[in-house]
Amino acid sequence: MKTQTTQDRPQKWTIPFFTIWTGQALSLLGSRVAQFAIVWWLTETTGSATVLATASMVAFIPEVFLAPIAGAYVDRWNRRVVMIVADSLIALASLWLAVMFWLGTAQVWHIYALMLIRSIGGSFHWPAMQASTSLMVPKEHLTRVAGINQTLHGVLGIAGPPLGAVLMELLPLQGVMLVDVGTAALAITPLFFIHIPQPERTSEKHTERPTVWTDFKEGLRYVWGWTGMLYLIVLIFFFKIASAPAFSLMPLLVNKHFSGGAAQLSLLQAILGVGTIVGGLVLSAWGGFRKKIVTSLTAAFVFSFGFLGLGLAPGNVFEIALASAFVIGFTLPMIDGPFMAIMQGSVEPEMQGRVFTLAISLLNISAPFSLAIAGPISDKLGLQIWYVVAAVISISICTIGFALPAVINIERKTEPQEPTKGAT
Repeated sequence: MKTQTTQDRPQKWTIPFFTIWTGQALSLLGSRVAQFAIVWWLTETTGSATVLATASMVAFIPEVFLAPIAGAYVDRWNRRVVMIVADSLIALASLWLAVMFWLGTAQVWHIYALMLIRSIGGSFHWPAMQASTSLMVPKEHLTRVAGINQTLHGVLGIAGPPLGAVLMELLPLQGVMLVDVGTAALAITPLFFIHIPQPERTSEKHTERPTVWTDFKEGLRYVWGWTGMLYLIVLIFFFKIASAPAFSLMPLLVNKHFSGGAAQLSLLQAILGVGTIVGGLVLSAWGGFRKKIVTSLTAAFVFSFGFLGLGLAPGNVFEIALASAFVIGFTLPMIDGPFMAIMQGSVEPEMQGRVFTLAISLLNISAPFSLAIAGPISDKLGLQIWYVVAAVISISICTIGFALPAVINIERKTEPQEPTKGAT
């Protein structure tokens, strides 16, 4: 049976793709609402940077150690089934936490457990969805779809926190978690009825199927042979050392430095979401520079000033924090969208699950270690130091990225088997 390729992909791709996309969008909204509620519960209950950093660290661990193996399995399994199972696992975890809140026995470690389970499910769901997108969406529309996805995250950033704050006033925490369960069901349902194309493996049908370890090593060899991607991963690695704690500690920055409450946090996150919507719409309409990596690096340079604003803003001038949040939100789609389009447009479909998850795992490996030290240090030295550090590192990364030919020319990928040959 012939596998569908990019060339014979149906022109009417929009209805099946955006039906699945809409269900996923509703599920993400429910997750944002639940996440806001539990993060603010941690903030008010503990008031500890260490606790918030630990919660983020727990969520990163599966992305670092499980994601590469998950990507190999995604390339072997039916991606539609993978998304159904992953979404169901996350929904069950939210249901379990709802029961804990209902019984009045919820503790901090329950939140850690939820974060861990969500991350495990996401380690399988994310590569399955991204790899499916590259087979359902024509290549020439991938950057615009990436922009639409970033716009969605902006909309969620605007709607999620205020909706979470409102629902916390109207419902007990278990009710908020049940909203997450209901939206997850809306994401799962379309997957039972819509066909998702599967890539054709390069190995012959009658040869022995390679092991998962073989698939993993093949993905590692692929990334190692792509010099531009390898250099870019190293650069982003150092950026994440500072940026992961900076994002995770925002609730405490609002609560302690700016003396704000849930309303101020939801406003900050909503403004960040507005920026993301504007940035996503601009990217969708514009498409970015001819070289996608130039779009990402330029946006990252501007992004650094958003962190710098948060790091230097006086505690009595919350407006600077809001303006900085808008800058961060506006540039995020410009950073992430082109990067994902480079991956989707340059990596062969049958390799995408492995390559996507391996790249993300290598990028995220810094986060658990930085979060482990960020919490205790922030509790002693203050929260703003991390935002200044993130800004300095981001500016340095952009400068180095523009100076490296392998990074600037990353879209002219050479084959892993030819790393020593001169450019033609």
